[in-house]
Amino acid sequence: MAAAAEDLGQAGGSAGRGALGTAGWLGATGFAAALAALSTLAPHRVWGWCAAVGYLGAALAGRLPARPRRALSAGAGFSLGSALPVGSVLSLGSALAGAVLVPFTVLLATGQAQSEVLVIERSAATLLRSGTPYLADPRAVTDYNPYLPGMTLFGMPARLFGDGSAPARLAGDPRLWCAAALVACLVAAHSVLRCGATPGASARPLDAGHAIAVLVASPLVALPLCVSGVDLPLTGLLALALALAARHRPVAAGLALAAACSLKWTALPAVAVAVALLATGPGLFAAGPFGADRRAAGLFAPGRRAAVRCIVVWAGGTLTLVLPALLAAPGPLVEQVLRFPTGRGAVPTPATSPMPGRLLADLGPTGWYTAVLLLVCGGAAVAVSLVVRPPRGLVAAADRLAAGLCLAFLLAPAGRFGYFALPLLLVLWARLATDRPLGHRSPSSRPVRPSPPVPPRRPVHRMTPPASAPPTSAGSPRKAAALTMKTSSDPGHVAGPGPRLRNGQGQRRPRQLLEAAPVGGDSARPRHLLRLPPGR
Repeated sequence: MAAAAEDLGQAGGSAGRGALGTAGWLGATGFAAALAALSTLAPHRVWGWCAAVGYLGAALAGRLPARPRRALSAGAGFSLGSALPVGSVLSLGSALAGAVLVPFTVLLATGQAQSEVLVIERSAATLLRSGTPYLADPRAVTDYNPYLPGMTLFGMPARLFGDGSAPARLAGDPRLWCAAALVACLVAAHSVLRCGATPGASARPLDAGHAIAVLVASPLVALPLCVSGVDLPLTGLLALALALAARHRPVAAGLALAAACSLKWTALPAVAVAVALLATGPGLFAAGPFGADRRAAGLFAPGRRAAVRCIVVWAGGTLTLVLPALLAAPGPLVEQVLRFPTGRGAVPTPATSPMPGRLLADLGPTGWYTAVLLLVCGGAAVAVSLVVRPPRGLVAAADRLAAGLCLAFLLAPAGRFGYFALPLLLVLWARLATDRPLGHRSPSSRPVRPSPPVPPRRPVHRMTPPASAPPTSAGSPRKAAALTMKTSSDPGHVAGPGPRLRNGQGQRRPRQLLEAAPVGGDSARPRHLLRLPPGR
């Protein structure tokens, strides 16, 4: 939350928003200090003390006088700072140093990390040795690999560089590559949103470099980056998929969703949200020829065709990435990816945060099945909401996905409070990328039908006096000596006095509705509608 407060506080340059940014960094300071004092995990305590100092410095630097700083351009329209105040630059630098650079260096030098980092490195070694990232007979918690085969890719640099020296350990650390994947996906998402924006409109309120730096410095990204990093590439791919779906690019969105679903099955709700967003894309509710609604085309409506293409690409990509590992070791994959994370494995899962689903599962098999039933019902409710009120726009889609993920984490038989960083980060990123404040509510998801096209109006002929006609009395505008017909819709029209008017082909003209202009130069006089008598 500090990230959004700082971003909003420094972008506007007002005193009120500056105070909001300072309050946000102070809140992050309190969170980091509380984590350092209460956590039982050594990596969390190291990060908490370092981040508390950095966030406190950011709060103090944010109160410096606002003096503009020149922007730095990185090319291709991607800038690293758009005339930011010096206080904002120093504040952001203090947060990045205290929450990312210093704790990551300390944890790397001392060899401290959460067990997820060791699991990723070992899965890469197991894949190279036996052709599958899953051990055949896991005995301890660290022997289980609860991730899908795509996560093994982030452990390959450790096998490539080795661990003989400090630079080699740094280059091969999975946390570094997970953070790089997140930044690359966010940069690509900002580029997609900027390219799809209408001319003259800004797809992002702040430059992408500053917005991404604020996100990285926030506790939502800095903490997992330093201690584990496994959720960062998933978050980046989900953000990229939503951005592509919002810009109506179904094939690219399907590829991003396939890559996300090859990392963790947590990405599955994003498929439904992206498909619903594509289905309400351009053309689905547009009026067709003769005022017909294109929804009558059914599956062949433009939005639904895009949704079908996205589903096909996603299914093909996911099968390509996951099916080989499933065929090589189906038993270990099901045991470690499905049964272990839900609390049904041979070894208890360490995800034991006291949430409703976990509390129900602790009651025994009946409670576990009740939690699973509630989880299925919650997923069905979200699916129905996507059909009844599909999201329209990036913010609405991110909100709907965040709501579905939060509901899944609450009702799952096993989980951790740290899982909620993923939906919170998606909500925050969507608003930073589309110029929406934190308190902004997404617009109604109900599509608005455009009004039917208005038929063209019949040409109206204006009657004006000829230049040689003498002015008439002010009280009798209809008694002009001669009137001239003037129209722009009938180039073959021949003007003449009286009702017997003929066009250029000599055909008799039908009765026309004429509009008489006031005669005598009195612009304040009302105009009158006249109907010519029928011709002979």
